[in-house]
Amino acid sequence: MIGTEWAFDRYESVRATLPEAEFPLTSRSGHDLGDTVDDYDAYILDAFGVLNRGETAIEGAVERMAALRALGKRLVVLTNAASYTRAEVLAKYHRLGFDFDASEVVSSRDVAFAALPELPAGQVWAAAAAEGDDFSDAPVGARIEHLSDDPDLLRNAGGFLLLSSARWSAAETTALTEALLDNPRPLIVANPDLVAPREDGLSVEPGLIAHEIIERTGGQVAFFGKPFGNAFEIALARLPGVSRDRVAMVGDTLHTDVLGGAAAGIGSVLITDHGLFSGQDVAPYITRCAIRPSWIVATT
Repeated sequence: MIGTEWAFDRYESVRATLPEAEFPLTSRSGHDLGDTVDDYDAYILDAFGVLNRGETAIEGAVERMAALRALGKRLVVLTNAASYTRAEVLAKYHRLGFDFDASEVVSSRDVAFAALPELPAGQVWAAAAAEGDDFSDAPVGARIEHLSDDPDLLRNAGGFLLLSSARWSAAETTALTEALLDNPRPLIVANPDLVAPREDGLSVEPGLIAHEIIERTGGQVAFFGKPFGNAFEIALARLPGVSRDRVAMVGDTLHTDVLGGAAAGIGSVLITDHGLFSGQDVAPYITRCAIRPSWIVATT
């Protein structure tokens, strides 16, 4: 069963592949983000576990964003949700009651597509993607097709994209692994998360699939999104004029949000009540991994 303990141990098992960072010696504690406002002028916000859980807004999160704006704080959403175009992500936030504009949203999908390598002429990317994804935001000239619609792409595609695990199974992981062992090709992962909090528990995410493939093939994988610097640099570019020591990454995980923020040279706030550590005492996990946030608060 996928739970907090399993997910934490799995993140630790891939720790060597994650960025290195330095952390504060101690964490400050509070109830919500309102307790942190003297320390920061801008917040980079994870979505799942901070703004929403699945398709439901976290209680009080919409009001908290409004309160932060009223104080003059600048906000950027940095999400590893790669199943949707930016327009679709923005529409989801608006549907949940948030008022972010397009300049305030960065997804790992955006980051991956901005750096997508060119394939030889005539070759296509085969994507593990959500049903209905039309790849309309793909780079000009890039051809992307749904892997689930054409299994022959395992043999014929020039490279593979992991955008979503919504239509993915263990059998497909085995099939892709065997295809890469037979003919190594680029594997791009646009969501490095191993799990994500949903209304009914934790879901398997593309990062977990990718690490299983790495362990079976020994091949190279390109990750785009938290905790990697490629995502943080794009998010920080949306905050010109704000010193890094006045920016905080807000998230629900130690190995993606807190680690990634620290590696980027910014502060971090761990939300404990709505994501990976919901219902858990987070202190033993921090001790075990030595990934220490600047702040620990219960809720957004």
